[in-house]
Amino acid sequence: MRQPDARWRPGLAEQPLHSEIFASCEEASGAALALALARDALALSGEEGTKQGRHVLWVQDRAAIRRGGRPCLQGLPADLRHRLIHVAANTPEDALFALEEGLKCRDLACVIGEIAGNPRALSFAASRRLSLAAERHGIALWLVRLDAAPDLSSARMRWRVRAAVSPRPRWNPAAPGRATWHAELFRARAHPPGKWMLDDADGTLRPVSAADAPDPRDLARPTVGRSLAARARA
Repeated sequence: MRQPDARWRPGLAEQPLHSEIFASCEEASGAALALALARDALALSGEEGTKQGRHVLWVQDRAAIRRGGRPCLQGLPADLRHRLIHVAANTPEDALFALEEGLKCRDLACVIGEIAGNPRALSFAASRRLSLAAERHGIALWLVRLDAAPDLSSARMRWRVRAAVSPRPRWNPAAPGRATWHAELFRARAHPPGKWMLDDADGTLRPVSAADAPDPRDLARPTVGRSLAARARA
């Protein structure tokens, strides 16, 4: 009997409630993937109808804001701009407190956090508290770890992400391409490790096939301005 495919893929109904995403502060890939994973989970978990009007809590510590900036409302999907609650925490301890309290609020759709580096406050015990709060109250957390090394954590799913070359637009080759990421799932309870190239064209998270992926040499062509992907590879 053929075993079902255990590999992760966008659109899975069963998603963990505590995930970590490791990314560089030099690009916005960590926050972008967290947002794309959150929208994918909310849309396809059967809870979109009940959580559609609920707010999204976004918590950053001071170091994360200094390195990567605050969320830009105009850069968010239109359906989330009026639902964002942003918390600017002074310290990692304050950020962890805000995250845990947010996970206890059933009126939230989900929680996204950004913490820079490997602060002592974000210990295994602290991550365990976040996992327990998320699973007890049914609110999902995507925690972006900026410029951090993977350490002990109880997160059920852990990613590494970096910007990829955007596919060339069909009608205007000089226009910016859609955001695309190299994503590596290096730890998950229910799935084996794997690597994907992902984008969220039309608001739907999807893998980019090899046929759609651009030639990396396209980075050398003249463009109007420079994308995050180009700066990351420069």
